[in-house]
Amino acid sequence: MLGPVILAASRSDRMRRLVSAAPVTKPVVDRFIPGETVDEIVPIIRDLTDQGLELTMDVVGEDITNPAQAEAARDAYLELIDRLKPLELGTRAEMSVKLSMFGQALDGGHELALRNVRPVVEAAAEIGTTVTLDAEDHTTLDSMFAIHEELRKDVPQTGCVIQAYLFRTEADARRLADSGSRVRLVKGAYKEPAEVAYQQRHEIDKAYVRILRTLMEGEGYPMIGSHDPRLISIAQELARTAGRKLDEYEFQMLYGIRGDEHLRLAAEGHRMRVYTAYGTDWYGYFMRRLAEKPANLRFFARSMVSKG
Repeated sequence: MLGPVILAASRSDRMRRLVSAAPVTKPVVDRFIPGETVDEIVPIIRDLTDQGLELTMDVVGEDITNPAQAEAARDAYLELIDRLKPLELGTRAEMSVKLSMFGQALDGGHELALRNVRPVVEAAAEIGTTVTLDAEDHTTLDSMFAIHEELRKDVPQTGCVIQAYLFRTEADARRLADSGSRVRLVKGAYKEPAEVAYQQRHEIDKAYVRILRTLMEGEGYPMIGSHDPRLISIAQELARTAGRKLDEYEFQMLYGIRGDEHLRLAAEGHRMRVYTAYGTDWYGYFMRRLAEKPANLRFFARSMVSKG
């Protein structure tokens, strides 16, 4: 099981230095993270939307150790929103945020994260788009859901993410579906203990389908976060069974993974949103992409061998 090993490496300063210094790293990272600045990412936004795709933008960086860094994260998203405004893309370009970047893990972190993320959510609404709160490890979720509920009072289109591998998620899905929320369902990318999460792939897949059925049959807006062809087919069937039109749910996949499938789904009339990350603090994000899928790790290893 390489996933847990890679996730541990994502928290290692020594591994961060080794991977960052490797000559092959940047071109491989560019597959998943196409830019470091807003100036670099705006052409990517234009290109993807011109192809009929939609985006959710993530400014990478999670190791926040003081309130000033949390405020800087807030300001980075406000800068992105300022640059999106003249593009007039509306919900075709939304944002995803991790509350850890907004100070959630600091002293008084719940209130700090809410205070920092609120202006981002409000500014996004002003330009006709929205924000989705990403899920992190299970210890952060009560705070995330409480912030989500508070933000929806003024900006009801604010979304959140739920993770199929957690035992709690079926109950969370029922609550969110009943309240009419936008919900992205993913399998889950953090190392969680057996006391709170399924450990076997087949158990996670079965939970994913059960939860997705709940979302499709509910009052909210399901967002299917998966690259798995079988789950994508199941999602389409569940949507048909629930009587949902093509604009009443969407698929979401990561930038750099299964790009042909992005275009195929969009050509069939589906809403297909590409999760597109950018920024200089890319290490943690990059390592989780390797941990999620062995093929990503093989891609990186082949690149190191061929260019080392």
